[in-house]
Amino acid sequence: MSAAELAQQDAMHALYRGHHSWLTGWLRRRLGCSAQAADLAQDTFVRVLAARNATRIAEPRAYLATVARGILVNWYRRQDLERAWLDAVALLPEASVPSPQERYLLLETLQRVDAMLDALPAPVRRAFLLSQLDGMGYDAIAIELGVSTVTIKRYMKQAFLHCLLLAGQDGA
Repeated sequence: MSAAELAQQDAMHALYRGHHSWLTGWLRRRLGCSAQAADLAQDTFVRVLAARNATRIAEPRAYLATVARGILVNWYRRQDLERAWLDAVALLPEASVPSPQERYLLLETLQRVDAMLDALPAPVRRAFLLSQLDGMGYDAIAIELGVSTVTIKRYMKQAFLHCLLLAGQDGA
């Protein structure tokens, strides 16, 4: 192991030992659940570990809180998406209700689609959704968004390329 790798490992150990309890408490106050706070604290440290920058963190608590806030926002978003999905499934006739395995796969797919769409710039996402969900043509979308049809074509190309690239990275 190189000196840089050893320094990184030592910095990560020190960061974890020095701030894990604080971060778990910080998350617990926001979530009201010790178990979920512990899980999200672990997710925060995993993200920091993956970034491989523990030796360059000047303000550990501020940095950890920033990373944890992003993870917390994603967690709340996932909870909202899951709740909406379960509400929709509850309205299905019993014969049409997916199995627990199918529910899991469908929810995971829904979350991946949501993440793909969220990564698009807002006007591109809006044009894409108007086209794909509302069935609007490019001219109608251009009028709705107050841009040219050429711009809508560019937005759609950007959206499709983005989705194809991400789907290719996931192996889907």
